[in-house]
Amino acid sequence: MKKTYKIEVDCANCANKMEVATKTVAGVKDANVNFMTQKMTVEFEDGQDDKAVMKAVLKACKKVEDDCEIEL
Repeated sequence: MKKTYKIEVDCANCANKMEVATKTVAGVKDANVNFMTQKMTVEFEDGQDDKAVMKAVLKACKKVEDDCEIEL
């Protein structure tokens, strides 16, 4: 399953770091963060609870940029 979320990220470098952090979260198969469109696309592994995985993604992203926001 693949879903797209609206995010708030301040720079392209931070977006790249957030993408790398997202890909390390358990349950995430692949991820893409686009600074220009302010969107994050996450592909979940089969059988994963997307809401629970996204809470972990938000936590990982806040380690990169503590003021980032993801509309869940």
